[in-house]
Amino acid sequence: MDGDDWRWIWLGLTVAFAVGELAIPGTFFVLSFAVGAGIATIAAFLDGSTGLQWALFVGFSTLAILLLVPLGRRLAKSEGPEAQEGATRWVGRVAIVTEEIPASPHATGRVRVERDEWRAEFDGDDGIANGTRVKVVAVRGTRLVVAPLESNES
Repeated sequence: MDGDDWRWIWLGLTVAFAVGELAIPGTFFVLSFAVGAGIATIAAFLDGSTGLQWALFVGFSTLAILLLVPLGRRLAKSEGPEAQEGATRWVGRVAIVTEEIPASPHATGRVRVERDEWRAEFDGDDGIANGTRVKVVAVRGTRLVVAPLESNES
């Protein structure tokens, strides 16, 4: 094979690896080889030797794997179906009542979830005293809906 053949081989591999990444989204593993093949394509069109093209392909593919695959894993983990966004991320978390929540409907008190303070309400018949540990069960507008934790929950 002469140098002209390698130009088209590398270009074809670049496209094939890029399309392959679309078939296996989220990992960036196959995309890493597309990066290496793309660099080798550039070297081939600049009349670089076949050895240089292969060295660039292996080197840049390896570098891209080291950089892109961990990024792909983090993105795949954060985009899972269970990932919650906005205020709904508080649902299921434990909070502490910092201002009593009265028993009347739609009356609010305040709770602290981690370092954030929120207005909160309770759908039960009794109020919730200051200092009580509660669980966030829903979000309504800008308020958290909470319920007291059972004594055996932590």
